[in-house]
Amino acid sequence: MDQSLDTLVEQLLESYAHCGGIKHLNGVNLPSKMAVAALMQDLLHLIFPGFIAEQKVAANDLPRETKFQLSSLQKQLEREIAKSLEMHPVPEQSAESASLAFLRKLPEVRRMIQTDVEAAYQGDPAAASKEEVVLAYPGVEAVAVFRLAHVLHEMKIAFLPRMMTEWAHSRTGIDLHPGADIGSHFFIDHGTGVVIGGTAKIGNRVRLYQGVGLVARSLAKHVERDEQGYALGGKRHPTVGDDVTIYAGATIVGGDTVIGDRTIIGGNVWLTRSIPPDSVVFFEAQQISIHPRQRMGGDWVI
Repeated sequence: MDQSLDTLVEQLLESYAHCGGIKHLNGVNLPSKMAVAALMQDLLHLIFPGFIAEQKVAANDLPRETKFQLSSLQKQLEREIAKSLEMHPVPEQSAESASLAFLRKLPEVRRMIQTDVEAAYQGDPAAASKEEVVLAYPGVEAVAVFRLAHVLHEMKIAFLPRMMTEWAHSRTGIDLHPGADIGSHFFIDHGTGVVIGGTAKIGNRVRLYQGVGLVARSLAKHVERDEQGYALGGKRHPTVGDDVTIYAGATIVGGDTVIGDRTIIGGNVWLTRSIPPDSVVFFEAQQISIHPRQRMGGDWVI
């Protein structure tokens, strides 16, 4: 058994030597996925006080609790931001200044998230209360995490924004790149399979259903990248105007594609060109065929 284990060790070491692109040895310490997961839970606790905690949060205790949470969060943020900055420095930015700048944005982020909760409650007749929306709607959680990650992305902090949205992606099935520009009152209904690319721009009061993709055209094999590794080449993902509704399974492609205000995009539409305001887009030629089922050897067949 020991000999077999020694052989396996040798094989893995040989693999490490030849497959160098998927190892990180003797380099700077990278941000921790477990630390980011814990960070997100604590941030959501600050964003939604009384919703995330296992115990009841009293209004009288809120000042003390908030101060304690902020102090703890600042230390966690500094630690993970320091790792990011060590690998991808940002001019005139330290881990301490970046963490403080991020935390100062939280009141503004909460104001935006409140509009998203309101949009979900007003936009879904099945929602019994705003409490239910916060507790049970994956779109609200995914968008809340996106809005937090977007702040760090705008500050050019590497790794952490994408790790944060991928944490939400793993929990909700909703993939929102932190670089996207998304307006207020944003509602993702159901949500599973929604993908929004990093240069997408979305206006106010937009509603998406499950399986919607705002995606880029396929890139060339060799992509030029900036100092942080992001692809160059300008806007690659669509622009969506105000008051747009996009139904399930629709895919909108390309950075030159603009969806005008108040437009409705039907389900399963594949769209590669711009649409003027106040339009309805659907497959007019789609037909449903209905045939009687048949029996074969006593069993029903398709």
